[in-house]
Amino acid sequence: MDRICAIDNLLLAYYKAKRGKQQLPYVVEYSMNLFENIVRLRAQLQSMNIKIGRYRYFNIYDPKFRKICAAVFEERIMHHAIINICHPYFERHLIYDTYATRLGKGIYAAIDRAKIAMRQYGFVAKLDMKAYFDSISHDILKQKLRRIFKDMKLLALFDRIIDSYETTSGFGIPIGNLTSQYFANFYLSYLDHYSKEVVRIPCYIRYMDDILLFGSTSSQVREYVFRINLFVENELRLKLKQPVFCSTYSGVSFLGYSLFPHKILLNRRSKIRLKKKMSEYERMYAIGEWTDMEYKEHIIPLLAFAQKAYTKGLRTELCKRNS
Repeated sequence: MDRICAIDNLLLAYYKAKRGKQQLPYVVEYSMNLFENIVRLRAQLQSMNIKIGRYRYFNIYDPKFRKICAAVFEERIMHHAIINICHPYFERHLIYDTYATRLGKGIYAAIDRAKIAMRQYGFVAKLDMKAYFDSISHDILKQKLRRIFKDMKLLALFDRIIDSYETTSGFGIPIGNLTSQYFANFYLSYLDHYSKEVVRIPCYIRYMDDILLFGSTSSQVREYVFRINLFVENELRLKLKQPVFCSTYSGVSFLGYSLFPHKILLNRRSKIRLKKKMSEYERMYAIGEWTDMEYKEHIIPLLAFAQKAYTKGLRTELCKRNS
């Protein structure tokens, strides 16, 4: 907690929290008295007298319905300050083939790893959890955090963050908090270790709650899934969605792509989403809501997402519309 409360760490957290939002009124207002605000935040954290859970709720459909919780700006600074210091502690607990919330990993690294596995194995299963963030047990999460953190003030702060939100009594963490991303990724790390060290699945890839596991035979993959299902229900109190079993030759959908042994395509939902976003971005630019720089900041990740797959025709179409 001393390192979290350090002025230089809180200032770093402030700069991270305001990234891409410098012109928003609440950021401008906070920045006008930056040092005084940071000193006050430090005192609140040291005394554990900080308000937590001041959320603004809104819904998105991208590509499915999600309820997003946006904390007030000061709380977002707090979340960044925590993760600045705690990231290495979470990192040390993770296996190699977990790809969310990690430096040097991410969606594209997960896709690259899966692309190799699609050529090495004959069968694959795709798994994900039902209402994952809403189903995380507060008690289990708190117990697991106590295995890697020993600072009692930090654990008390974690408890307050966790208890600031629930979907049903004792369950659920808010989508939108930076700490929630780390909590959710860490929560399934126990499944990762079980899958690799006890079940001994030869190739297992996870990005948050989206999982691919590979095997040489269909029966072998089904046995892996059976054992994973027992573990997530009994140990983590989660439920799997209906697993998808297929041969690698027939392909599998993962993180917005359709993966095959020798090619990657965008899946149908991603194509629709890509075109919809492109149209919306063009509209924002045309009516003057975005500057040239803001427009490029939104368009470039879209084109990068498309470029990861074989989408020459689609990218040509989008670039012609953009020219």
